[in-house]
Formats: sequence, structure tokens, C-alpha cells
Amino acid sequence: MSIIFDKAQNSFILQAKNSTYIIKILKDKYLSHIYWGGKISEPVVEYIGNSSPRSSFNACQDEEGKFSLDNRPVEYSAYGNTDLRMPAYQIQLENGTRITELSYESHEMIQGKPKLPGLPAVYTEEGGEADTLFITLTDKLIGLKVILSYTVFHEYDAVIRSAKLINDGNTNLKIFRALSMSVDFDRSDYDLMSLSGSWARERHVVRRPLVNGTQSVESRRGASGHSENPFIALLSKDATESQGDVYGFSLIYSGNFLASAEVDQYKTTRVAMGINPFDFGWLLEKDEEFQTPEVVMVYSGRGLGEMSRTYHKLYRNRLARGKYRNAPRPVVINNWEATYFDFNEEKLKATAKEASQLGMELLVLDDGWFGKRNSDNCSLGDWYVNREKLPGGLKSLAAAVNEYGMSFGLWFEPEMVSPDSDLYRAHPDWCLHVPDRHRSLGRNQLILDLSRQDVQEVIIERISGILSDANIVYVKWDMNRNMSEIGSGLLPPDRQIETAHRYILGLYQVMDAITEKFPYILFESCSGGGGRFDPGILYYMPQNWTSDDTDGVERLKIQYGTSIVYPSSVMTAHVSAVPNHQTGRITSMEFRGNVAMAGNFGYELDVTKMMEEEKQAVKEQIQVYREIRELVQYGDFYRLLSPFEGNVTAWMYVSEDKKEAAVFFYRVLTTPNDALFRFKLAGIKEDAGYTVNGSEAVISGEQLMNYGLNIPPELGWGDFRSKLYRLRAE
Repeated sequence: MSIIFDKAQNSFILQAKNSTYIIKILKDKYLSHIYWGGKISEPVVEYIGNSSPRSSFNACQDEEGKFSLDNRPVEYSAYGNTDLRMPAYQIQLENGTRITELSYESHEMIQGKPKLPGLPAVYTEEGGEADTLFITLTDKLIGLKVILSYTVFHEYDAVIRSAKLINDGNTNLKIFRALSMSVDFDRSDYDLMSLSGSWARERHVVRRPLVNGTQSVESRRGASGHSENPFIALLSKDATESQGDVYGFSLIYSGNFLASAEVDQYKTTRVAMGINPFDFGWLLEKDEEFQTPEVVMVYSGRGLGEMSRTYHKLYRNRLARGKYRNAPRPVVINNWEATYFDFNEEKLKATAKEASQLGMELLVLDDGWFGKRNSDNCSLGDWYVNREKLPGGLKSLAAAVNEYGMSFGLWFEPEMVSPDSDLYRAHPDWCLHVPDRHRSLGRNQLILDLSRQDVQEVIIERISGILSDANIVYVKWDMNRNMSEIGSGLLPPDRQIETAHRYILGLYQVMDAITEKFPYILFESCSGGGGRFDPGILYYMPQNWTSDDTDGVERLKIQYGTSIVYPSSVMTAHVSAVPNHQTGRITSMEFRGNVAMAGNFGYELDVTKMMEEEKQAVKEQIQVYREIRELVQYGDFYRLLSPFEGNVTAWMYVSEDKKEAAVFFYRVLTTPNDALFRFKLAGIKEDAGYTVNGSEAVISGEQLMNYGLNIPPELGWGDFRSKLYRLRAE
């Protein structure tokens, strides 16, 4: 097994592909984090870690005053029992006190990885590909049991952690805080990386030095959110794309989250991640248990690029599921930016006819096909076809689209309800709300209370009815507002604070039921673009609308930042009309196409109004994309030049056998009489010879990675220029 318990050293040693993680039991009681980093095949734990007596202000566990948890690396921390740093969990007893003391009780090691009930999680397909360690800690005074879970895959430098809290006592417990993990580092000279932004500007890379105190990213919006992604990383000061130590933390959860790094007075760092304790609580009655979501912790000793590729492969192969997990994704035409709500059956048929002739493979009908939906102020929840727009219904429309050789897809927003809807008039209590308080609207809508089983069942029934009625093979699942006035009409007063988390559990129930019922449908998640772009959703839906911002220039930063954690097979990217509807910027069809090809490719414009020159350009783009589609969606990804550091961006995709590569280069603005420019490639074989764009010359991988590619002078004329280089080994 990749996990052993060394009795002589009283330590658990977890061996991933190229890294090691060590936990030591101190005084036969306390779990101490000893090491996480590069591989140590046979560690001598006695010589790993260090401690020293500290200030007299430290409270101590022993009568001699020499042992304090406040200056020890702790594996799953509690507050107040001599450790005064950020806790991983906090429990309130019936007497109102909040002090607990967990002690090591037992452990178990198994092959494989069990599922997490009700939660998305990384999985195994064969028992031998991973091992899992369960460590049981108990507070016998109150009957609290905590089971820490660690999974190590043999082929990934990842440790997957979660915690389960069980009430084995005779009284109720109230959980105030239940993070999925915490880990202590004996240094603080790191940079902290996060992915931050806003609507239409998601997942921008932010890197800053750690300083004394606590630095956090979080969401309090009911979803993972546009503002922050449930990911952080610690980077050594010298870390680049290809060198340095990087420690990544990614939470498989779609609701409110917290990711924190605390630098204490002794220059040590504690990282913790999980459900946000803000506005969270959970009543844990006797014999009940609470399961936290998983955190995927990835170590790289060779920079950010290696960390990203580990996440890409793990999430692509052991988080995403179903028919489309490793299947080529279709080239899509979506009608939204072409028509918004102003369409009819004839317009859609004309779009499908024209799109099919251009080589597009699937038409997605977006918002406006149901109820009385001619704007965004009504009808959400009324999932029946608007016969004024579609007199033949969805079945007839899908059949017509199919006749043109295209597949048919549909937009939904199942979690929402409009006040002006039949559903809301019949069930005004079915939305999230607080009695006697104003129900604030976002995009003219309210959020259905998915913590309620009756609401879950109605959503499943209505969406299933639509999907069963027509040949629909693609669903865009949207969610277009943040949560406010969070309360449930069914939960008792002492459980109201559980509403936000119960909503996410209900969402997972609904998604699981519908995706299981329709395994032939490709589901794409959306939340105003990237407002719920997180690993939790990927377990149910293998791709995500990356951002509502389709401007090619803005997408460089959005897609670059997204690639820090998420693979290209997850990112949907479309060519849209100009002037761009979000920025007003005008860029060439070539530039927009080369940006959108770095993901699941499609179009978001009116193909019935295109000039012949534009149509020809689209045909050529689609032909090229089909040739490189599997390479882009499932190849190894290398970031070469960052849009956050200058005027140029470059990235590339390399096949598993390294015989083929696609390299994209982008220049945003032109500088007159500028310097000549070249950039280096990565990830190919040094001793192989490659042709570039079909040229007769054969260039060694060694030259391409050490010298690079020259940018032709003509690419420096005009703003918003790009070029695709295709490499083939000879």
C-alpha cells in the first residue's frame, strides 16, 4: 500500500507518486503534522520537525509546562485547548461551552476510496489505484467522534482529505465550524495565490506574499461565486511555471466556502479550508453524523505548471463522470447573443440550417422558450413550451434541427422562480425567504428552496418531463443570482442556520437524479458564466460556461486563470459578434476564434446575417478545431506567457505521446517599431524532430524549448493578432 503505519516511529507515512505526507502521534494522543513535500522513500521521522519552548504566555497541556499545542504542527485543530490559532472545527455543548479535546483512538487502511454520501467526490474505478486512511479521534467526555479521511492515488501527487463528525454521546451537539482540513507549515516565506474577480472578469490570478495574521478568500453568496474560486495555493518565492514548490488546495463544494492561511507569531503557517463558518451551524443529534466536503491537496516540486496538470488529469479522469468524460465535445451554436428573447421557430430553423452548412454540430436554444418568457421578468418555474414562439413544440424543433445533421440542446434555470409565474402564485413559500422580511430580487427572480424535498421532487419531475419529450442531447443549466434572506419555510428555528448548506445538498440530489436519468445528455453548468465554476459541479456536469464575457481579450485572462486548476475539457468558449456585447471591443474573427479554440469551441452570434467572407472564415476555423479538438480537450496543457504580465499570451497543448502539439500565441496591442520577439515552448521531447505548420524544416524539440519560435514581423501590424502553430514529430 501507499500508506503505512510505522509503529516504531508512531507515524503514518503516505506516499503519493512523487511526494510524501507524514502524520505523527504525539504522547499517544495528539495528531501532529510532520511533513508534506518531495518524496522521502524511507523517512526517519525523529529527524523531521523541530520544537522549542516558547513564551510563558503559552498555555500548556502538561504539568511541567513544556508541551503546548500552540507551538506544535497540528493535523486537525481545535480552539482553546492550548492551541489559540485558527481552528478546523468548533463544537458547542448543551451547557453552552465550546471546549473539546480530541485524542487518537484508532485507524484503518483500505484499498480504494469510498463514496461520500450526498456529496461530490473524487473516485476510483479500480481498488488498486488508490489507498485510503481513516484516523478516528474521540472526545470521550462528550461522545464526539471525528474520522479524518486521507486518500492517496498512486499516479498523482495528491492527498484528498475530509472529516466526518459523529455524535456518539447522550446530548445534542451544535457544530459552529467544520472545515474539511487544516495543515501546518513550519515556515511562512511563501506567496499566496488565489483566483479572484467578478462577473465577466472571473478567476484572475492574484499572487501576494504571506504576512503575519490571517489572509483568506471566501464566499458568503450561497454559491462558490464570481468573486473568489474555492482554491488557494502556497508558492515558494522562486516558484514559476516550471520550478519551485507549490502546494495547492481545491475544495469540491459549490456553496459558501472559506480558504485561509494564518501566519502566527512564530512565523509558521496554518492553511485551512472548508464550508464557510459564517452563517453556518448544524445541530448534531445523538447518533447523527456530519460529513464535510473534500479538499484535494496537490504538491508540485516543479512549479505551477506541474500542479495544474495534476489537477487537470485528476479532475478530468476521476471527478468528471459519464459518457462525455473523455469524449470529444461538439462544436456549438448558441442563439442567446444572436436573438436574446426575440426568436421564433422559423428563426431557429434558419439558424440551424446555416450553422450546419458551416460545420457546426449542435444548436442550443437559450432562455425564452417557456411560459410567457419574453424578458427576464417572468415565467421561471413554468417549464412548459411557449407555443406562440414554438407552435410545434420542442419535439418538432429538435426533429427539424436533426434533419440538418445537427443535435439539439436546451437552456434551463431550474433553481429559480419568477414572482410573476404560475409556480410562485401556487407556492410562494417554496422560495428561500425569511418570515415578514422583504424578498429581494436578483435579475427579477427568487431562489427555490432546494433544502426542501418537495421542491426537489417537483424540479426533477418538471425537468425530466421536458427532457423526455424531445431529442435533447445537451443541457445548459444556469443559475443567475446570489442568495439573500436565507431561510426555509420548513426548517425549525434551531436549524434555520443550516439552510445554505442544505440547499447545496439538495442541489446535488437534484443534479444527481437528473444526470443519472439522462446519461446520454451532455450537461453544461452555468451561473451568469463563471459564478459556480467549481469542482463540486464538475462531478455532475463535465463542462462549464466559463464566463458571460465573450470578448477575446478579456477571455485571455479568464481562461488563463481558470487553467490554474481546471482542464480545457471543462471550459466552454465561444466566438461572439463584434462590437462585443460586454466590452464594445472589436477584434478580428481570427483572434476570437483562436481564443475560443482553447476550450470547448462554439459560436454565439447570428449566422444568418454573416457575410460570405465571415462564413468562409468560420468554416476554416471549425475544420482546424476538429483536427486539434481532442488535443486541446485532453492533451497536457502548458502556460508559456501570462496575460497578467504583459501584452502577449501563449499556451500550448501536447499529446500524451508528445508527437503532436498545438501552440497559441496572442498579442493584444501593437507597439510601433517594437523589438523582435520569440518565445520558448515546453512539454515536448528534446530528442525528437518537429515540423511547424507543415513546413519542410525539421526542428528539434531541444531547439524549440531552448531557443523557441520567432514571431513573424507581419504579426506585429495591427492590434489583436494571434497565431496557431501546429507541431508534428517526424
